[in-house]
Amino acid sequence: MYKVERDRWIKHIDFLLSDILCVEIAFVLAYMMKNGWSNLMDVEEYRHIAVILLFLPVCISFFTEPYSGVLRRGWVKEFVQTVKDVCMLMALLFVYMFVLKITDQYSRLVISTFAIMAILILYIGRCLNKYLIRRRQEKGKIFDYLILVCEKKDVERVVDKLLINQYGPLKLSGVILADVTTDSEDFAKCPKKVNGVPVVAVQDTMMEYFRTHVVDDVMLHLKTQNVTALAKQLVIMGINVHVKINQVFDEKLKCTADRINGISVLTTTMKRISKGELFLKRAMDICGGLIGVFFTAIIFLFIAPIIYIQSPGPIFFSQQRVGKNGRKFKIYKFRSMYPDAEERKKELMEKNKMSGFMFKVDHDPRIFPFGNFIRKTSLDEFPQFFNVLKGDMSLIGTRPPTVDEYEQYELHHKGRLAMKPGLTGMWQASGRSNITDFEEVVKLDTEYIRNWSLGLDIKILFKTAMMVLVGKGAE
Repeated sequence: MYKVERDRWIKHIDFLLSDILCVEIAFVLAYMMKNGWSNLMDVEEYRHIAVILLFLPVCISFFTEPYSGVLRRGWVKEFVQTVKDVCMLMALLFVYMFVLKITDQYSRLVISTFAIMAILILYIGRCLNKYLIRRRQEKGKIFDYLILVCEKKDVERVVDKLLINQYGPLKLSGVILADVTTDSEDFAKCPKKVNGVPVVAVQDTMMEYFRTHVVDDVMLHLKTQNVTALAKQLVIMGINVHVKINQVFDEKLKCTADRINGISVLTTTMKRISKGELFLKRAMDICGGLIGVFFTAIIFLFIAPIIYIQSPGPIFFSQQRVGKNGRKFKIYKFRSMYPDAEERKKELMEKNKMSGFMFKVDHDPRIFPFGNFIRKTSLDEFPQFFNVLKGDMSLIGTRPPTVDEYEQYELHHKGRLAMKPGLTGMWQASGRSNITDFEEVVKLDTEYIRNWSLGLDIKILFKTAMMVLVGKGAE
């Protein structure tokens, strides 16, 4: 996982300003539908909210990037994204009103009408904005002319991809086949067009084409060793050069251009994540951790005496675990096993039902009777909210292995530790301890990391809560 600075909300400032305008229009209309047209926003409390609504879309844009890929989204996807953004806006508005204790000053009808109006007007505004951008593109007013330099075997696939996503300021106006020359046998077989885009030159005629035609940008989709000299020539001619970064790394890897202490680099990682997204995840962890610690204190009062009566010894169990990228930390739980559980673990290894580097046995004799209950109900996990507050763990993540399990990991297993470990995660929400194949656990954990989002965290949190309530999968 890699933290990156992002400024896409600045790139799409037109959409941000449009959204702010649409939100204000929706709020004014919702107010007037209840209070009439004559007394337009004459109540100070509503003027106050109207001002706050100017800033909420900016906050959402900064932290969640609602405009990422906005020009490529279809009608349905745009509507879904609009609903998500309005839900986020309403959540922030409710938090603001709740913190200031002003919720009773506002009509529920106005607020609910505003939410519905915001979805409709925001959706119409975004669609209209995209329509106007595309009309301007079609008239050539905002196009820069892009030439693709590519090998013949890749050209159709690359052109397809460029055309599907052609909503930005670059227009693909021609293709150059870099591995064909005018005196080769392949020259006669060259297509005149590739998916409607003309083939304008080949290897030995392309520099003449660049000299005599309007070319703003060139994309080089070539093997790395063939790029440097050509790129240098094009830059000297004043042409912008774009090199497909996956020519350096495997195409499945996510790459980005970056600077480290003044040195330009290409960075590839399992998952790129912005500081804003990290901030929101940590904020969610702190809020959830505080609530969890409160309930842990209440649970302690009830279960501590029972634990001590059934198995005299410490109420809490602590153990060294392995966290993000191999960092070690102490994890806390309510003790559910007899004090000599770790010593007896070796005797039970042959009964381990997990394949790989995890340990679990049916009817574990190390667990005392009440321990079975707190494990079944997941009450033993509550002290881990202290780990969440400390920053060793997150609410959602991958489960942290013990040190002896970690020491047996193969190279690809370590990938599941690319994020902070969590109280629950993808594999727990998909069956929790019912999954016995460790490779399946690794697969689900790496899938979680590669596809991470705040929405996915919330989804996993709710799925896990439902499983705990019905007692499914916990042991």
